[in-house]
Amino acid sequence: MASLTVRQLDEKLKRRLRLRAAKNGRSVEDEVRTILRSAAADADSFAGAAELAHAGAAPVDPARQTAAMRVVLIIGGGIAAYKSLDLIRRLQDRGAHVRCVLTRAAQHFVTPLAAGALAGERAYVDLFDPQSEFDVGHIRLARDADLIVVAPATADLIAKMAHGHADDLATAVLLATDRSILIAPAMNPRMWAGKATQRNLAQLRADGVRLVGPNAGEMAERGEAGTGRMAEPAEIAAAAVAMLHADGALAGRRMLITSGPTSEPLDPVRVLANRSSGKQGHAIAGAAAAAGADVVLVSGPVNLPDPPGVTVVHVETAQQMLVAVERALPADVAIFAAAVADWRPLHVSGSKIKKHGRPPTIALTENPDILSTVAHRKSGRPRLVIGFAAETDDVIGNAEAKLKKKGCDWILANDVSPATGIMGGDRNTVHLVTAAGVESWPPQSKDDVAHSLIERVAAAIADIKR
Repeated sequence: MASLTVRQLDEKLKRRLRLRAAKNGRSVEDEVRTILRSAAADADSFAGAAELAHAGAAPVDPARQTAAMRVVLIIGGGIAAYKSLDLIRRLQDRGAHVRCVLTRAAQHFVTPLAAGALAGERAYVDLFDPQSEFDVGHIRLARDADLIVVAPATADLIAKMAHGHADDLATAVLLATDRSILIAPAMNPRMWAGKATQRNLAQLRADGVRLVGPNAGEMAERGEAGTGRMAEPAEIAAAAVAMLHADGALAGRRMLITSGPTSEPLDPVRVLANRSSGKQGHAIAGAAAAAGADVVLVSGPVNLPDPPGVTVVHVETAQQMLVAVERALPADVAIFAAAVADWRPLHVSGSKIKKHGRPPTIALTENPDILSTVAHRKSGRPRLVIGFAAETDDVIGNAEAKLKKKGCDWILANDVSPATGIMGGDRNTVHLVTAAGVESWPPQSKDDVAHSLIERVAAAIADIKR
């Protein structure tokens, strides 16, 4: 028995082993071990038990093991790689069977032994592995998965993905797969903002790759801060689960959503802003992701966590929001829930404006109209463009006028007078204004408004397709 290897088996039996292993979410090695254990042990002693996922772990129900979500986790070579060890556990806690692939650079930060011990099977590092006597190459890794997660996704790895390189195991798996891909970028803020990186990201988005993060904060390098931190493991796991269950009404659809206020600087310490909390826009983004959509959320400054499973672009001003919106196109649906400032100071003072007995005269200039700009696009216009009208009087009349002027398809109008508590609150009362008429919805939570809107959007997109 010691000399028996899978290579010595006939092709028919090897093929059956591969199919059985794929069905059970295991490698061929683990499937053979499972068969041998079952054959060698008394049937009664193994009744109701299954192979342990980790040493000391509770037995896993075989039915659950068979139905486990299969995730290939590719760990890139960045300091954030240490977080990927926590991500393995987070994914497993959500019912995923995880296989790990480490790039050569990743092994400078974490070891294959550590990743393999947490995953419950060996980690893969070589494109051609002469030590393995089993048939688990890059093609099989690419196919025997429901989702591929890249965390951290370094600037180098993102560039290789965008240009179709396949010079190591990780990039070969990424090029060979037809499964969904989720990446969690992690890099220095200047690298993240670099034109080449942004071009590469635009290509990956167009290819259907989804992003989670990066977040803003301090970097590993002393004195460095900005956008570039890898999303936290809990965020990545939530985004992965959302993609694995993306069989909702908007599966395969790309949605662009804006949320929150904009902040227009007067001087280094003062801004023109509004009281929008972003709660409604963020709730819509979360509901869209839950319905299976690929969501890009462009958010002004808010005190809210990023919705899980959503690519979030943080901006400050209306001009920045317009740039981010145009970069996020094309999209099937665009929902503009942000409260964009109509005006901004014509001149921004380089130093704090001081009191000199009389208030200063501040000249204003009009901000770009993001909703109208997108709605009037002659090419690349989303199939459905939806705006919001925050009014304090003649709510429906103003919304109907806005619908015609802006060129959008729907307007959701609400009364944001201080007495309503809607601006910054948790509840909303909206009127859906379309060319066909006005539909007034009852007062409800902003989450309920979001889910109702997404249901309408899904139905409308299906009608447009037909």
